[in-house]
Amino acid sequence: MALALPRLYAILDASQARERTLSSVCEIFLGAGVRLIQYRHKAGSSRQLFEDSVALGRLVHQAGGTFIVNDRADIARAAGAHGVHVGQEDLPIEMARGIIGLGKIVGYSTHNLEQVIEADRSSADYIALGPIFATASKERPDPVVGLEGLRRAREATRKPLVAIGGITLARAREVIDAGADSVAVIGDLLGAPDLSARARAFLEILQES
Repeated sequence: MALALPRLYAILDASQARERTLSSVCEIFLGAGVRLIQYRHKAGSSRQLFEDSVALGRLVHQAGGTFIVNDRADIARAAGAHGVHVGQEDLPIEMARGIIGLGKIVGYSTHNLEQVIEADRSSADYIALGPIFATASKERPDPVVGLEGLRRAREATRKPLVAIGGITLARAREVIDAGADSVAVIGDLLGAPDLSARARAFLEILQES
């Protein structure tokens, strides 16, 4: 049975939380109705990642949501997360699944059609594709995929497809229309002056798509 993903996939990137605490941002998102949150902290120590994941995971669990840890299958398992998201330079999908345990979610990042086809043959529960548009969330972003690349990816897999990279409120609906099951957002959520209002606006426009 295919994984059913919420339309909005919120990524809580520690480097973009600004002066806010991670827990406060998580609570704001959950209060606005977000039910899928990934925690990402590229520069954090293992201890910090674990402690943050335990705290954030508890909040998401209590709200009935799904909590994903970026990169680290060991941290995801230790913290009791629902799943892990790995990329091209992280552990292979099957190894990450072996670490996190049975019944957990494993998501996988792809950046071109060939990688999507490869991921489709794997046990990944969902495939992320991006960047769809130009993004400032990565120091060395991969080439832009575009909406046409997203459409080709949709034709290549039946797995849930998460679009990521430079997606703003103004462009979220066309990303869903191009074939994405879910839209992953970082900058246009965390950079908004009113996090709750922006999250609710995303949810509203994505539910109408």
